[in-house]
Amino acid sequence: MADVLPLVEARLRSALGEPDARAAVTFLGTDRIEVLRFQEGDIVRYATLGMSAHPMTDPTAVLADPVEGPRAELVLSVRAGRADTGKVLRPLAVLGASPQVEGLVVAPGASLDVGEALWPGAPFTSVLVAESGGLVEDLELDAPLEPVRFLPLLPMTPNEAAYKRVHGAQALQERWLANGTDLRDPARRSVPLE
Repeated sequence: MADVLPLVEARLRSALGEPDARAAVTFLGTDRIEVLRFQEGDIVRYATLGMSAHPMTDPTAVLADPVEGPRAELVLSVRAGRADTGKVLRPLAVLGASPQVEGLVVAPGASLDVGEALWPGAPFTSVLVAESGGLVEDLELDAPLEPVRFLPLLPMTPNEAAYKRVHGAQALQERWLANGTDLRDPARRSVPLE
């Protein structure tokens, strides 16, 4: 079975350009997760590399299937110069390792919480996982492997995360849209939820 990570990195480079920085984090009992940083104008993008090395497995499954199952990487986009977002590398690596560590299947509509600010002074401790296929196209792999999906992460304030738990991801996204929320603003305030 071919290693998918070189293909994943090639897809990221073709979509986002050359990374200007990369960091690696290894958690006890897991494979290494890298986070690549891409700069394009006033937008900085951070992408995980390593999460898709193995398929995500349903935590209720008796045995993990080494071949079949969804694969994904995470992509976070923020405006440059408004906050010290460079410190998001470790929290992003934690999220990238969560399928291995916690047995999570990360899918669109899910909330992921790191339990601390995403970067120093950030009003966000969690993210909403958005649909793939926009910024970075899904990477098709040879059957029976499922494609690698590049899932955008949308930072949520604690109030937005609570609203999402009660009303669902679609309702929160509609609030953001109705209020013209700049989801790339690393210092934005919570959207009005009344």
